[in-house]
Amino acid sequence: MLYHLLYPLASSVKFFNIFKYLTFRTIYAMITALIVTFVVGPWVIRKLESLQARQIIRTDGPESHLKKQGTPTMGGVIILAGIIVPTLLWADLANGYVWLTLFIIIGYGAIGFVDDYKKVVEKNPKGLSPRQKMFWQLLLGAVFGITLFNMPGFSRELYFPFFKNLHPDLWFCFIPFVMLVIVGASNAVNLTDGLDGLAIGPVAINAATYLLFAYIAGNVKLATYLQIPYVAGAGELAVVCGALVGSGIGFLWYNSYPAEVFMGDVGSLSLGGGLGALAVITKQEILLVIVGGVFVVEALSVIFQVGSYKYRGKRIFRMAPIHHHFELKGVAEPKIIVRFWIITLILALVAISTLKMR
Repeated sequence: MLYHLLYPLASSVKFFNIFKYLTFRTIYAMITALIVTFVVGPWVIRKLESLQARQIIRTDGPESHLKKQGTPTMGGVIILAGIIVPTLLWADLANGYVWLTLFIIIGYGAIGFVDDYKKVVEKNPKGLSPRQKMFWQLLLGAVFGITLFNMPGFSRELYFPFFKNLHPDLWFCFIPFVMLVIVGASNAVNLTDGLDGLAIGPVAINAATYLLFAYIAGNVKLATYLQIPYVAGAGELAVVCGALVGSGIGFLWYNSYPAEVFMGDVGSLSLGGGLGALAVITKQEILLVIVGGVFVVEALSVIFQVGSYKYRGKRIFRMAPIHHHFELKGVAEPKIIVRFWIITLILALVAISTLKMR
């Protein structure tokens, strides 16, 4: 909005030429996101408390979690405000990739909101059924994939790190693949959201990493030099990533140990879906497995635990997702959180390093 209102004034006032620069708008999207989360955060938390939207704690989990009973949830609304408002203010709203990414973030946020609202406000423990949640996630992912499939000039090839000449054309497998990436990322973040600040820290690091990927992918000179796919217009997603980073850091203000509010499904589903959408548009889907390694391990720990118990009658971990396993082994919650952040930072650096290892 500000881009469209103020940049045209550059013809008469040179100062407004600054709104042309993507780096400037990305930085201020991040700052705006921080301001938005700090402004709306206390109000949202009070509103959630008045609605008695309180986290339901499992009695079969770690005993230390029982003291969290009654903490407000659905705080992902704060994150969504911190993403949407700065993006609308600072991004080029004529860019289709910006709207597609917002479509996934808002759509997945809506799915999570309905599920959370039914559970914690209407006191319906079932919320949305797993089939209902999966149906809507797949449907939104399919709409996203079909739209990209039909966008002129958008590549349906899959690019692999370390191999500059390996990029098979997925053709009609492109849409199911896109659905897999977005739905998988969304649910992986959702499974990781089990400790105070555990999910939002890695999400912010992932968003910062994809900020770099988006900027490079949208710059033909940098993309050519680094031998990665050039995606015309993808650079504008750096603004969305900046908003993601800012809102994540802002939410961490309230969500750090001990948490004042939890993000709920409205936050975790939207954030994971957003990361998946960014990975698809920037053509860095495989790298999401690396930079989002913590989310991948959390999801795999659940899959292996369920499969092992179903077919062998034995558990692999004391409890899944794996962060609960470490808790039950006596590792303090803050230590688990910070270590997972450190691991994510290392993985992000590894993912960035692949830009030159081709």
